[in-house]
Amino acid sequence: MAETETPQIYLITPPEIELSSFPDRLAAVLDAHEVACVRLSLPGRDEDRIARAADACREVTIARDVALVIDSHTMLVERLGLDGVHLSDGARSVRTARKELGPEAIVGAFCGTSRHDGMSAGEAGADYISFGPAGISALGDGQQAPHELFEWWSQMIEVPVVAEGVLDADHIAALAPVTDFFGLGDELWSADDPVARLAAFVAAMG
Repeated sequence: MAETETPQIYLITPPEIELSSFPDRLAAVLDAHEVACVRLSLPGRDEDRIARAADACREVTIARDVALVIDSHTMLVERLGLDGVHLSDGARSVRTARKELGPEAIVGAFCGTSRHDGMSAGEAGADYISFGPAGISALGDGQQAPHELFEWWSQMIEVPVVAEGVLDADHIAALAPVTDFFGLGDELWSADDPVARLAAFVAAMG
């Protein structure tokens, strides 16, 4: 259970990927710390741009036996040779994605701050549930996924849970006993040295 195991790292790519440099930055992070999964998280619907980014990231992840999932685009999973999809609409698309991709694919669901959505997504077949933002943000409606949500989930629900969004070392230290994964994106890539930043976050897990 999450109470006794150190959480795993779940990386989220930046919204814009510079193909000449990002694969090397990703490789450096994956070589420095054990990472469970990488999520390709690109906005927009430019299929060619997404495919080129997926190809570049997949070369890095597959060489290191790290799962690579894509944000929202279920139909691109098999075409791009990815391991699964991360759905951003709570429980709504989980059954459809599971049917499309089969039992072996990873299907994750972001459920914001809603315990009900999380439970529904888990019952629909999601492999993990993501709640967030776990930190304080002025974006969106300003809601924060509270510590109590992760605490309740880790005690009552067996589906793994991801804490993501506006994380810092203090949030990570507080949530480490009650989450299975930390979803880290801008928190790492905005740093001059993402490897060092991740090392500090891992140290904060205790």
